[in-house]
Amino acid sequence: LSVLAVAVVVTRTTTKTSMMMMSTATCDARARASGGTATVARSCRGGCWCAKSLSSSLSSSLWRLRASTRCQRAVRTRHGTMASSRGDGASVVLIGAGPGGADALTLAAARALEACDVVMYDDLGGSAEDVLSLSKPGTIRIAVGKRGGDSKSWTQKEISETLVREATASPGRVVARLKGGCPSVFARVSDEIAALRAANVKYKIIPGISSALAAPLSVGIPLTDRELGRHFSVTSAHDPDAIDFAAFAGIDTCVYLMVGKSLPRVVDALVREGGKDTETPCAIIRNGMQPDERAWFGSLGDIVYKTSGESLSPCILVVGNVVTLAPQYDSH
Repeated sequence: LSVLAVAVVVTRTTTKTSMMMMSTATCDARARASGGTATVARSCRGGCWCAKSLSSSLSSSLWRLRASTRCQRAVRTRHGTMASSRGDGASVVLIGAGPGGADALTLAAARALEACDVVMYDDLGGSAEDVLSLSKPGTIRIAVGKRGGDSKSWTQKEISETLVREATASPGRVVARLKGGCPSVFARVSDEIAALRAANVKYKIIPGISSALAAPLSVGIPLTDRELGRHFSVTSAHDPDAIDFAAFAGIDTCVYLMVGKSLPRVVDALVREGGKDTETPCAIIRNGMQPDERAWFGSLGDIVYKTSGESLSPCILVVGNVVTLAPQYDSH
């Protein structure tokens, strides 16, 4: 009887596999007849459906392997067991919000926002609500944005203290610290990490897309080029007097963040101390990747004049011949 039962199980399994392979072969045959691709879908044991576009040359065994992997990932995500969703047991998740809008978030960032209990967020501009709407209903929101010269802005000490307090308020609470751009690029993440370590609070960091990369590309400027840009630098222009501009003499592409108020000083120093020619192409990009994005193109000799009277913050300055690759450059 036991042998018979095993035989029945093997027969059923073989029949099921044969039917699936026949279905795949049929779809492949139809794809070859139409000159296109076929899509095969099946349900895995987890109850989710996955589909894979198949070309005529793709074997059914390869498809089953990929489909199985996708199913397993989907099941883990659906049941909330992905490690990133609750920060790997971390009480604080330091998240890069990217240059603006939910579309610029990484999947890891979106999942962390969906799972958090508290979100402390920087000044994300007009895209703040778009990003915050990803958090679940009832999530506590704390705005801790800073703007230069605004006396009402939070100090870094206040932000760090609040972060620790919220993270330790109750067991199991997860705090999402949402920072503009990438936490690693002029976001003072080291100050917050130091405060969390001192309080023995476990944390995790999720990178984001820095505006230093996204804003130039948004207007068609690649930071590197085989001939025009072999290297680039990214510098904060918040305190231009602390910058050694002579160090940029041999750098093909120079990017300056937080340059809205210091533009004249930066441009002058690049020419006098950095040895840059006044004809060096440059661009100012304000609110990069935002709906109200605007760009000004020119050279180190005239960019200050071209932006005179404009409210530039928040903006970045890109200096170098790669600027000429932007579609709008010729019409400047």
